[in-house]
This record gives sequence, structure tokens and C-alpha cells, in this order.
Amino acid sequence: MSNKKRPTINPKASERVHKRRKPLPEVDVLMEGILKGDRVLLSKAITFIESEHPTHQDISRQLIEHCLKARKPSIRVGITGSPGVGKSTFIEALGKHLLEKDNPLAVLAIDPSSQISHGSILGDKTRMQVLAADQRVYIRPSPAGNSLGGVAQKTRETIILCEAAGFENIFVETVGVGQSEIAVHSMVDCFVLLLLPGAGDDLQGIKRGIVEMADLVVVNKADTGRQQLAAESRKAYKNALHLFPPKENNWIPQVLSCSALENTGIAEVWAAVNDFRKHTSANGTFEEHRQTQARFWLYESIHQQLKRQFFEHPNIKTQLAQMEKQVEAGELSPFRAASDLLALIKISAK
Repeated sequence: MSNKKRPTINPKASERVHKRRKPLPEVDVLMEGILKGDRVLLSKAITFIESEHPTHQDISRQLIEHCLKARKPSIRVGITGSPGVGKSTFIEALGKHLLEKDNPLAVLAIDPSSQISHGSILGDKTRMQVLAADQRVYIRPSPAGNSLGGVAQKTRETIILCEAAGFENIFVETVGVGQSEIAVHSMVDCFVLLLLPGAGDDLQGIKRGIVEMADLVVVNKADTGRQQLAAESRKAYKNALHLFPPKENNWIPQVLSCSALENTGIAEVWAAVNDFRKHTSANGTFEEHRQTQARFWLYESIHQQLKRQFFEHPNIKTQLAQMEKQVEAGELSPFRAASDLLALIKISAK
């Protein structure tokens, strides 16, 4: 076989790639763009936040530090519900209501990740065409990747950047009902659970913890011809919520109905969000909740960094594969293997 180098299909390809490479934007340039509400530079900054490259991580840390001091007051609303409940249609209807009052909006939608390309599958900009076309709205679909329950790990940092860019209303949409809601609840102020009319067992099919987290329960798809069914469902859900213990903030979860498709009941939903904000701000629990969230994410960050450093440690890279085989063969218990691996990096397992 000849060792002669094979010609490329396009000899100028490498030259073009080299020409396309641009120097990384300076932190000051990105920060200035964020403060001006420049959506292009905001997107670039968020890309650095989501990147695992060491250089990008250094830039992202500087950006977050600057943005923490430049944030504007905001209301963060988490929106969840089973697949098919109409989350995207609901968000677009609620977003249009905000735009009528000239209130800018950021939508951070967590998409299921493609296992092939690792990119977003659903593409929220195609599902929210009216909002996507408005300059007062910023939509950022993020692939869920391998993070807890499908929630992008960097969503909290993205919220901080959006607040610095002047977005006072921030929606975080989740993939569906599951573990992702726990993480979303730890980064939003008001948690909205969407349900379908007539699904009598819907509340039973959702984990009790998720229902307990809900500040607003909204029966969506109360369209023409289904209002009576929606009213019955609303009553049933309201009665069910009485069985749950009261919230620490003394807020009584509201149960409403709406039709995002026909744009009915949307104003009432947003009024309830504002009532929630006024109630929790008045008794001090709004700020207390955010402080609790910040503390939660401190420990989450510690866990993530320790995990990454563990698997990147040279001793672990050398021994892990061999110990895996021993565990699989039943020659070594998983607990002993974990203890031995931790000992390799001077951490004692207790």
C-alpha cells in the first residue's frame, strides 16, 4: 500500500477554515453588548457559559461575576407539564400578553437532546413563531444533554445573563414531568404546572413532590366545547390541593383554566403570577427563596466540579477500566472499588 498522502476533495478547505476563525470576543465587548440588550452578543456569551472548554470557562466566570452586579429585578417563572399539554402554545400566548404591555421576555426552553448530534430536537423558535419574530423577545433552546432530568446545567447562569441584558420576565420551560422539575424549581420564583381537562387521574400520575412545588395549577386547552369539562377538572384539582400541607411562604396555590389556543384566561394567569410576587415580596419569602436557591447551586457546583476532577484525574483514568471489569465479574464489590478509587486521589470514603 502506498504511503503517498491522498489529496483532499477541496484543497482550499483548510485555508477557508483558517480564515473563518475569529479571535475570541473580549469580556468587556461581550459585557457591553449584554448590557445594551444585544441578542447576538448575549447568545455568544451563553455559548461560552455552556462550553466545557477551559478558555471559554474562564470567560464565562468573568461574565457571570460582572452580570451578578448588573442584574435588573425580574420574575422567573418555571412552566412544566406532561408532553402534549400545550406548554409551547401556552408560553406564546402568555408572551404575547406581556408584549401588549411592552414587557420584554426571555424564554429558556430545555429541549430533549439528540443522542446523535447532541443538539436540541424540538426547536422552540419554530414552535413559538410569533415570539421568535419579536425583537423584545429572546428565545434560547438548550439541549438537555446528560444533566439531571434533562435540565441544562447552565440554565441558572443563563438566567443571570438575561437579567443583566434587561429581561424582567424570564420563562423556563421543561421537557416534561420528571426529575427536571426539581432542578427548575431551584432556579425560578413561581412554578406553574399545566394540566389537561378531563384527565381525572392526571394529578395522581404526577409525582406528589412536583404537585407540592406548584404555585399555580393551570388547566390548559379549555377550548370552546370543553369549558364545562375544564371547570370540572379545575374543581377536582382545587379539592385535591387542599390535601397538601401549606407552603412555607403562606401562599395558597391557585387553580385556573385557560385556552392558550383561543387566548382566553391568559390575562388571569399572569395576574395570578403578579399576585404571587406581591404576596411573597411582602412577607420576605421571595428574597429568602432566592437565597436558598443560591446556596443550593453552590453545593451543586461543588458536586459537579468534584465529579469532573475525579474522572479527569490521571490515576482514575489508569485504574477505572480495570476495576470496572472486576466489579462486573463479581471479583470486587462496587463499594470497595469506589473506596479504592477515591484513595487514589487521597479522598477517604466514609
